[in-house]
Parts: sequence; structure tokens; C-alpha cells
Amino acid sequence: MKKLFVLLAVSGILASCQTNNKVEPTLRQKAAQMLMVGFRDTAITAESEVTQWLRDYQIGGVILFEYDSPSKSRPRNITSKQQLKTLIDSLHHFSPTPLFVAVDEEGGNVSRLKTRYGFEPTVTPQYLGTLDNEDSTRFYAHRIAQTCRNLGINVNFAPSVDVNVNPDCPIIGKIGRSFSADAEVVARNARWFIEEHSKAGVLCAIKHFPGHGSSVSDTHLGLADVTQTWQDVELQPYKLLLGDTLSTAVMTSHIFNRNIDSVYPATLSATTLSILRNSIQFNGLLFSDDMMMNAISKFFGLEDAICLAINAGVDVLIFSNNIDSYNPDIVKDAIDIILRLVGEGKISEERISEAYERIVSAKQLLNR
Repeated sequence: MKKLFVLLAVSGILASCQTNNKVEPTLRQKAAQMLMVGFRDTAITAESEVTQWLRDYQIGGVILFEYDSPSKSRPRNITSKQQLKTLIDSLHHFSPTPLFVAVDEEGGNVSRLKTRYGFEPTVTPQYLGTLDNEDSTRFYAHRIAQTCRNLGINVNFAPSVDVNVNPDCPIIGKIGRSFSADAEVVARNARWFIEEHSKAGVLCAIKHFPGHGSSVSDTHLGLADVTQTWQDVELQPYKLLLGDTLSTAVMTSHIFNRNIDSVYPATLSATTLSILRNSIQFNGLLFSDDMMMNAISKFFGLEDAICLAINAGVDVLIFSNNIDSYNPDIVKDAIDIILRLVGEGKISEERISEAYERIVSAKQLLNR
């Protein structure tokens, strides 16, 4: 375990401060570990863009997609099972530190590992929640988890634990992403799903805190104001699941609820995320939803969004490069911003170290 921590802390070829035989990572290296980034490639070499991000910056993770939204075309990262396995093996090979390789594989309508690429079919969470049968949920969860494990994917941004408050919600209920309108059914099926992933060594990140199921709009496209629709029951799955000993991470949502925070959406709101950190007492790894989604990018500049999210308690910032545009400089830009904000006293070094330690702990767990 100590060897893994040292490997994660810093690559031996980089200059660093060493005290009492323990290698101390630089602030830049810690900041880079806080980034999970999307890229365009179905195969990579030593000269590829993402390889440079891994080698030169030591980013913490990558996220994979089958469709490239900015160009409205395929392929993005996935064409077949063997191609994807080779790509992921290359990502791990070129990364000097243990790497998060993530995907959104909820099943049903949110699936990157589609049958068209040779993967086995999945079903929607709504289908499983309607059955509410342990064997059925575990069967499909096991199938997804084993597929991820065999490919080298170690983070699944699933399951959605959004309660189906509004069945017409365009991004949750309407496309079958919620297990149920009953929070206990949601939590029960999510627990089975998470347990199957944990057995396979895949980290689940439940989403979208503090609940997206009541919204009438899509945060990919713009502001999703749930002030009049959000209900306390939407917190219940988090209370039921995060009190367990399950190895689970959480993903934020970008919903806006004036009754909780009159200024900022959840991802950027210290008040909202304090419910998770303090009231629910979750001290694990917290991922942002995609920082490039329009609910953030249309209303906040990159620097302000990064500053607010980190100070709110987010540990890993996701930049999908897969909404409206592709930014080849996002890694450099984000790291430079974080370092500048620390230098200006707007983010504390302690907050960066706290996030980094959570990342280290999660990666150690995945590499047991």
C-alpha cells in the first residue's frame, strides 16, 4: 500500500520535496489529480494529446464517450470491445500514476457500451425498479460491472438515485433513469447495483446530489430551477446508502434551488454540499457533474466555477469536452487557474490537499 501511495503521490522523474523518505507531491500535481477530462481518440500513441495530459500533467482521470457531441459524429472513443480494451490498456500504460477511467453506464438509455459495438444489452433503471427484484437488478448490475472490470474501467457514474418526483423530467424520469418514485425502492435497487460493482472492483458514483428527479428542464442545456418542485424525499436515498459501509462516491448536480442557495447551483454551492458533508456526514470522494454543461458555463466563467466548486467541497472536476465545444487546452487552463487561486488566497492549500487525499484513498481501494 505504501508503494502505491508513493507512486500516486508523484512520478519519480519529477522534481519534488522529500522528507523522512516520504515523497511529497507538489501543489501542481495535486491539482492535476483533481481533473477528469474527456478526449477524442479511439487509439493513442506516445504523441497523442491525452497521453501528453497524462505524462506531462499527471491528470487524475479520463471519461469515455461513444458519441462526440460538438461534431455530432461517431466515433469518439468506442468502436468495439477489443478496440476499447486496447485504448484503456494504453491509457493505464501511459499514465505515470494510477488512473481513474470512467464511463456513464447506467443501463438502458444511458449506455456508452452499446450493443452496436458488441456489448451485451442492458435495461433501464426504471424497468428494474418496477420489478424491484434483487435477482434481476443484481443480474444486470453484475453484467455491467464485469464488463467495466474486463475493459479496465474503474469508475462508473451510476446508479442514478434521483427519485422520480416528476415522471416528465426530460433528463431523468422521461427516459427511465430513475428506479422509482419511492425513495426506499431507489435506495434498495441502488444498493444491489453498487454491491455488484464493489465486488468487481469498480467504484460507483451515485448521482445527482441533491436530486434531479423533480426538475422540468435539463442542466446540459441551461438552468434547471427546482425551487418550486424539489422535495426533501430526494435526499433519502443518500441518507440510506451513505450510512452503509459501501465504497461509494457521489456526483453533484447543477440544479438550482433558491430555498437552499439563492445564488449558486448545487455543484458550486457550499450551502448545498454542506448537507452532504455535514448533515449526511459523507466524507468520501465527490465528483462534479460536467463543468462544461450549460447550467454552469452559460452563467459562470471558468475561473469562478472552479473556485466555487472546490471551495464548496468538490474533489474531482469533470471536463467532458463533449457538450458544445472541445477545448484542447482545458487541462493547462484548469491547473493554471487552480494554482493562481491558491496563490491569491481564494482557495486554501489545505482544501487541495483534502481533495487529493480523498482521491488517493479511492485509488488505493481500487488497487487492492
